[in-house]
Amino acid sequence: MADTDAALKTPTDLNRNDTKSVAEALNGILADSFALYLKTKNFHWHVSGPHFRDYHLMLDEQAAQILATTDVIAERVRKTGNTTLRSIGDIARHQTIKDNDAEFVSADKMLAELREDNLKLVELLREAKDIVDDAKDNATSGVLDDWTDQAEERAWFLFETSRKG
Repeated sequence: MADTDAALKTPTDLNRNDTKSVAEALNGILADSFALYLKTKNFHWHVSGPHFRDYHLMLDEQAAQILATTDVIAERVRKTGNTTLRSIGDIARHQTIKDNDAEFVSADKMLAELREDNLKLVELLREAKDIVDDAKDNATSGVLDDWTDQAEERAWFLFETSRKG
């Protein structure tokens, strides 16, 4: 096993102890991104009601945006010389965003739950920003700003969509 671990140690000029903290933060964000992606797709598949088409399309767009970040997150972990998540079980061990396995969820409750989940992700991204800045990991710091903006925009859209005229 030690040979495999050594083989995965990508060279980096960043401090190894710092990159371990960066990797832990990013792996948590990656797990929550997968959880949020699947929940968003779940709600996309199961949304119903008078605004079906609008909600269905918005949730699909949001899910695609979330999924697009996952590869970049995992690759940032690898670029810092660490390993990333390997399985659904690994995701489950790291995620803080709760799954929703309910048989039926009203559209209003879907929007509210996803809004809160996106805001939770914003909190995690801001916490990670402090960690990567302390590690002097400028590249990760920059993309965290983009991911934070995207999650804030999703939360905003979900909020505005759920407002009653």
